[in-house]
Amino acid sequence: MSDSLLPGGLGRRGFLAALGVGAAATVAACTSNEAPSSGSGANVAAAAGDNATPGAPVTIGFSAPAADHGWIAAIANNAKAQAEQYPDVTFAPVNPTNDVAQQIAAVETLINQKVDALVILPNDGSQLTSLGRRAMDADIPVINLDRVFDSPLAYRTWIGGDNYGMGVSAGTYIGERLRAANVTNPVIGEVAGIDNLPLTQERSRGFSDALASYGFAVGPRQAADFTAQGGQRVTANLLQAAPKLDALWNHDDDQGIGVLAAVNQAGRTEFFMVGGAGSANAMRDIQADNTVLKATVTYSPTMASSAIALARLVAQNRGMGDLVEKEVPTSITLASATITRDNVADYLPLGFES
Repeated sequence: MSDSLLPGGLGRRGFLAALGVGAAATVAACTSNEAPSSGSGANVAAAAGDNATPGAPVTIGFSAPAADHGWIAAIANNAKAQAEQYPDVTFAPVNPTNDVAQQIAAVETLINQKVDALVILPNDGSQLTSLGRRAMDADIPVINLDRVFDSPLAYRTWIGGDNYGMGVSAGTYIGERLRAANVTNPVIGEVAGIDNLPLTQERSRGFSDALASYGFAVGPRQAADFTAQGGQRVTANLLQAAPKLDALWNHDDDQGIGVLAAVNQAGRTEFFMVGGAGSANAMRDIQADNTVLKATVTYSPTMASSAIALARLVAQNRGMGDLVEKEVPTSITLASATITRDNVADYLPLGFES
């Protein structure tokens, strides 16, 4: 995910209830988009080797958008839980907000407090670039999480997902499956996120490029808004316009709640679907194998846990234990894995609740 600038949602249970889907369908689901408490579903990594030894005490400031989306909620939860693994780290989060001006003011407070490092997932990378520069100029290393600043001078290290790689993974799975079934001239749909966001454009470009390698092309395409409500609305329109589909890729598993609701309401079962991001909800559906959803491609919020671990190392002038270099790299791009029924049990512990 995710570069989503999202409004508040009903949550999975509330949304499905509004659509008239029974409670039995939501029994395994989270009832809201609030972040679970630390220790409840968070993913953390234990320091190993020399890095396990406590170093100089450091304070790590943290800022992210409001947790009104399952993926963002997991970002905040993972960051907090990871910081709690270290006796030498004081975690200093500021109030999450979807207002750029408020985020700038909050991070300025951390800069004035002279924290030892900052982890920032900006609401808008371009608009917060000057803030990153200000922190770096004050000798406070910035770990830029996911939404990248415009200038590398604004951060010490960037860590995030591979949006183009998500599209490639989804397109490759669909291409392989259709080729194995000897399907020619398939109709392949796409439910994208917010079209004016670079991340959506990259995901779509990777998807199209991967399909092209099989001689396939994207067919009916609709852009939603990374919400369940938007996913349901545009998918209903797409299905009405496309009486036959062979495959469908939905960019985002939170959005996918609505996509699946629309598919079920339309009674469409002739195609298979791939999701995006790797929510626990999607993984449970894949595991149960009782919907059209057969795979999802990851864009994991575990990157927040890794960002805190990197901030600690940078602030303490340490490198990454398994690397020869004595410094943390300046850029880390996470791979996008394809989760199917065959490997879902391995990935389910990493899933986030929509």
